[in-house]
Amino acid sequence: MRNSLGLVLAVVVALAAIVLFSALFTVYQTQQALVLRFGEPIRVIETPGLNAKIPLVDSVILIDKRILDLENPSQEVIAADQKRLVVDAFARYRITNPLRFYQAVGTVEGANSRLATFLNSSLRRVLGESTFTQVVRDERETLMTRIRDQVNREAANFGINVIDVRIRRADLPEANSQAVFQRMQTERQREASEIRAQGGEQAQTIRARADRDSTIITAEANAAGDKLRGEGEAQRNEIFAQAYGQDKGFFDFYRSMQAYEEAMKNSDTRMVVSPTSDFFRFFNAPNPAAAPAPAPAQPAN
Repeated sequence: MRNSLGLVLAVVVALAAIVLFSALFTVYQTQQALVLRFGEPIRVIETPGLNAKIPLVDSVILIDKRILDLENPSQEVIAADQKRLVVDAFARYRITNPLRFYQAVGTVEGANSRLATFLNSSLRRVLGESTFTQVVRDERETLMTRIRDQVNREAANFGINVIDVRIRRADLPEANSQAVFQRMQTERQREASEIRAQGGEQAQTIRARADRDSTIITAEANAAGDKLRGEGEAQRNEIFAQAYGQDKGFFDFYRSMQAYEEAMKNSDTRMVVSPTSDFFRFFNAPNPAAAPAPAPAQPAN
């Protein structure tokens, strides 16, 4: 009898523990809770901590209150200038009204599906009103803000706040990109050819001008040199004439020494001349006194 009573007591304690455990639940800082009674929401808990519910009657749905990501698959969009764009975008959102969120979409997967529809529609609408240049370069930030605002207005009905929408990539399709690349390459090659041709023309002009200037400078230098040489020759002849007038014998001796030097300058020079010739008269009579005396100058009338 005592054994039966102890067993019943143990069962009662176990059931009480199970009931007490099921009556308590914990809401963490990254969560918010929605308490349902027979499937109907009765309260929302946004403060973290330990909370109680009626066992077997109430149920708890935990909803994430962190920022969630929505990855949207790439899609083709036609811009206002009829250019096709491959757009890759994503969004970030937060669940701000758990009750409305639960009643409208139920789960995060359901919310992602509905938001993806809104995002695709807004992308096509906003980018379809913009040109390729605006999307890629000029007004990208403004367009992303417009898309975010449109999606946020739709998402507010589901208790969702869209924090940000970003266009990760907006490019031409592969075939169009290749055609654009080839066209740009051809254009750059044409520009390079024009620049090389202009450079060659300028180089020829510069070389022709340099050759002309060089010819002029050389001619002027040659003319100046000829003039100086002529003046030098004239001065030399004048000096020789004066020397000849002062001392004809010494002048003849000096000119003969110059002739010997020029004639015997090269080591391979061979001369066949009679020793008694007038050319070697200073070798035959090295003493200037022995050389023939110059004729006396005639007195002037």
